[in-house]
Amino acid sequence: MYSLLLAIIYIAFVSLGLPDSLLGAGWPVMQESLDVPVGFAGIVTMIIASGTVLSSLASERLTRRFGAGLVTAVSVAMTAAALFGFSTSGEFWMLCLWAIPYGLGAGAVDAALNNYVALHYAARHMNWLHSFWGVGASISPFIMSYAITSGLGWSGAYLIVGVTQSILTFVLLVSLPLWGKVNTVVAPAAAPDADAVPDAAEAPAGKGSAHVSLATALRIPGVRLILAAFFAYCALESTSILWASTYLAEERAVDPATAAAFGSLFLLGITAGRFLAGFVADRVGDRQLIRGGFVAVGVGALMLALPLETNVVALAGLVMAGLGSAPIYPAIIHSTPVNFGRRNSQAIIGIQMAAAYAGSTLAPPLFGALSAWAGLWILPLFLLVLVALGLAMSERLNRMVTRRTV
Repeated sequence: MYSLLLAIIYIAFVSLGLPDSLLGAGWPVMQESLDVPVGFAGIVTMIIASGTVLSSLASERLTRRFGAGLVTAVSVAMTAAALFGFSTSGEFWMLCLWAIPYGLGAGAVDAALNNYVALHYAARHMNWLHSFWGVGASISPFIMSYAITSGLGWSGAYLIVGVTQSILTFVLLVSLPLWGKVNTVVAPAAAPDADAVPDAAEAPAGKGSAHVSLATALRIPGVRLILAAFFAYCALESTSILWASTYLAEERAVDPATAAAFGSLFLLGITAGRFLAGFVADRVGDRQLIRGGFVAVGVGALMLALPLETNVVALAGLVMAGLGSAPIYPAIIHSTPVNFGRRNSQAIIGIQMAAAYAGSTLAPPLFGALSAWAGLWILPLFLLVLVALGLAMSERLNRMVTRRTV
């Protein structure tokens, strides 16, 4: 039962990554088809982000009432319905309308699945699962390319992914009895830090248990620190993905094709890094993965900034930043039950997801505004500030948790 459900969750993470790159890959064709300005893509992404934040904050209450399995299945069904809606949208306002259920479904399933894995599976699986999400996100541009070149159009790509999500919904519904049985499994230790909190072994919040409100969760010591760290990480990740290629081409005079290739290698580095981190995660522990990840990103940012005649070091720095980014997100999520107690983990992971979406949404346009004023050369400095914030907040949390056990 344990392994079968884990296999289903792996498939779910691949499938959930599929829609995330569709809009970016297809927008050049979509905006012409819909006859709207290029910048209107930001409206769709903002609607999706708003929905994900709201549903992430509500995920704790939903999961306690209905259980993680049912919340996951219904949320995936909502994203599938939204994708079918995208595929039939002939007007821009229709995209905006379908973006609402897409965002609501994506946020709820993200929080529910991440908490379930944090409670019931080892740290290696958290890293590998997020690596599989990256596989899905990397595949979707090829689906869009195939749909456009084969004559299906951009709507065909959304239809293909919508069908895939519908199949996943069916599989999740059939697997619902497994979720309750795996709930009885004791979560594997979070490596060397497993005994950090005295209540880490308490029963996790389950269906029908008492609700942990947003205000209550925010008052738990250390929660605001980890929210700031998570915000900083997701801000630096999304900023790097969006602006790294432009920085290399405009500021370092790298050939645009080479700059684009290395820009994509940042995302591929995250995917590969999470796969590799899975082999050492149980031995190294979440704290060391978070600490080492932030340090590696900082080193990569410094390499990106060095004023050398050759760009080899800068390009290597971007890859280093991608590899360093890899374990931070999974390790923060996986350490939540250990740091704050299993009974509080769903509420706190929901808030963490909201902080993640906020960082991913706000940081890239903020950097765009700053670079328009000061120049693109500030990208490494911007990343270093976020690294310093994330590292400082996570280390303060570590000291707080350690003192609590003494």
